Amino acid sequence: MDRRAELPRKLGLFDSTTIVIGTMIGSAIFLVPGSIAQSLPSTSMILAMWIIAGALSFLGALAYAELGAMMPATGGQYVFLRDSFGPLWGFLCGWSFFLAARSGGIAVVAVGFSIYLGYFIPMPPLVSKLVPVALILLLTAVNYRGVRMGATVQNIFTSLKVLGILVLIVAAFLSPAHAAAPAPAAGFSLGKFGLAMIAGLWAYNGWYAISLVAGEVRRPQRNIPLSLIIGVSVVIAIYLLANIAYLRQLPIPVLAATERVASTVAERTMGPAGAALVALTILISMFGTTNGNIMTAPRLYFAQANDGLFFEKFGFVHPRFETPAFAIAGQGIWACVLAVSGSYEVLFSYSTFTFWVFYGMTVAGVVVFRRRFPDAPRPYRMWGYPVTPVVFVIAAACFVANTLVSRPGPSLVGSLIILSGVPAYYVWRSRSQKKGRTGLAPDRPSSS
Repeated sequence: MDRRAELPRKLGLFDSTTIVIGTMIGSAIFLVPGSIAQSLPSTSMILAMWIIAGALSFLGALAYAELGAMMPATGGQYVFLRDSFGPLWGFLCGWSFFLAARSGGIAVVAVGFSIYLGYFIPMPPLVSKLVPVALILLLTAVNYRGVRMGATVQNIFTSLKVLGILVLIVAAFLSPAHAAAPAPAAGFSLGKFGLAMIAGLWAYNGWYAISLVAGEVRRPQRNIPLSLIIGVSVVIAIYLLANIAYLRQLPIPVLAATERVASTVAERTMGPAGAALVALTILISMFGTTNGNIMTAPRLYFAQANDGLFFEKFGFVHPRFETPAFAIAGQGIWACVLAVSGSYEVLFSYSTFTFWVFYGMTVAGVVVFRRRFPDAPRPYRMWGYPVTPVVFVIAAACFVANTLVSRPGPSLVGSLIILSGVPAYYVWRSRSQKKGRTGLAPDRPSSS
């Protein structure tokens, strides 16, 4: 293993775009519309929520596009936070992602994969416990052996999941409508809209992932912004069309009472084969999402380790496969532990809060960099600056505050997970300083 080696740039525009789409579309669009309808019993409000959540995600993507094109370095979000607010904040992001948010996300999607696999293959409890572990280990091995191999898996499964969703949407539009006429907006509650936004923003989550592999993207000044803009736009369009299709087939009271919305709509429009198609599409989607997360997240820990702020071996590059092999393997092992123990259910409930704390700070970093480094090359500039990043940061702050009020328990524990990284940071920093490596923010933005 070689610490000094760089990760080679092997990812093109299509690879980057499928990473964005594939990590955003998981299982949420198949399941959460029912819970959203419980909070927003109005067609106009439901669609407005999806539009607002999509627009907010799009603004976040534009900010990451500017930062990623300006600093196309491996580690993405960690690098942005480190260079804008200092190494402590970059470390806390990586710490919470490894401990709970990203590793827990991998575990929860892998367990969901096992549950849906049971639709086709009945399994005893022990086997259903081992399937998530097998999935995580399989995709860890794939990505261990090369980013090109991981990208190929991502390209195939993202294409298949989009195709499956489009078949569901087309079938719903071609079949006779069963839903009643759209209901007018009534009984609006800001609190309920906020609860629906938590689910909606979770469905859109994942657009940041391409920043983590920015150091491996060819022509990053062009391809990172394009992949984010294209990818997020495609997901917004798919989500809106899917929800219109659901509302066309299911009256809102039925939608609100339906746990597996996509399966119900598919069975209504295509019969039992439709329900099987949706189950297969969800399996494909979860497989691709798990792969995307296993591919991208270790790059953050790799960048931390190379600053002397994480386990030293996580900063090594495999001499043959040219991947952060230890970081990939370490994340895979920890995700397996979470999946088997069931603790992912607890940890993952804190993740939405954690994500949006760091999303808000990262986008605020656009303003920090504009002021601190006004003359730095910016191949892409965020549209609508300074209004758009400020709007995003305010919205992120409101979202975090609403989560604190509506879900105080998970939010408090999420805060404690972040804060638990403070003493860990100073321990690693002390060790790093003794070795002459500090991980301090540079005098100019990082790039490679």
